[in-house]
Amino acid sequence: MVTLIEMGPAALEKIKAAVEAAPRSAWLALTEVTLTAPIRRPRRNILCVGKNYHSHAKEFHRSGFDSSAGADEIPALPIIFSKAPTSVIGPNVAIPSYLDDTGTTDYEGELGVIIGKGGRGISKQAAMDHVFGFTIINDVTARQLQRDHKQWFIGKSIDGFCPMGPWLVTRDEITNLPDIELRTFVNDELRQKAKLADLIFDIPTIIETISRRTTLEPGDIIATGTPDGVGIGFTPPRFLKPRDTVRIEIDKLGVLHNVVG
Repeated sequence: MVTLIEMGPAALEKIKAAVEAAPRSAWLALTEVTLTAPIRRPRRNILCVGKNYHSHAKEFHRSGFDSSAGADEIPALPIIFSKAPTSVIGPNVAIPSYLDDTGTTDYEGELGVIIGKGGRGISKQAAMDHVFGFTIINDVTARQLQRDHKQWFIGKSIDGFCPMGPWLVTRDEITNLPDIELRTFVNDELRQKAKLADLIFDIPTIIETISRRTTLEPGDIIATGTPDGVGIGFTPPRFLKPRDTVRIEIDKLGVLHNVVG
């Protein structure tokens, strides 16, 4: 997939034409295939934005798990961290919560942005021209590790803690980003619901911020943040347990489903 992204729009158009020209007898039903993450093994860390919905920034700040406590409740600038490529798994793959020996595994439904054309010093005005497409990400987090290590990489980079998919939808298919709604269900209970218009820092601002001094490359993945309703937002916290199911829906991007292992 990254090679296709690097080849640019012309290559994508050729593939679309080939698919449309293929006889129906060559097509497979979804029940006959196993879906993987759209970018199964990213070449670099997944870039993530923390506390990027007003409601979640407030619930995280008062949860007792925010190692930046004492700082502003609503960040003045985007908080950027990363998850290791080995954290990526696909839809319908078990989240290995047994690797979190603190028992504080939490979910975070997020929109993922896939970079197409790379670059450094990308302006907000040009940012969307550098987006190849979108996917769904579950930024699974070991909350105690996130808090105790005073930074977020350790608690968020556990193997298998970044479910992604099921689709990579190209940018031209999404024309009304602010109206797109995200919903997260745990065991069929609605926990998160928000529109992308509720982001504190929108996608162009995020891309401008990251690329100001760091070159973005084709296939880079940016997780844009999660709304309120995560497990630590409840009293007491409602962490994920083995055999729980997590379902994240984003309009026009499908449904990302994983069981907790």
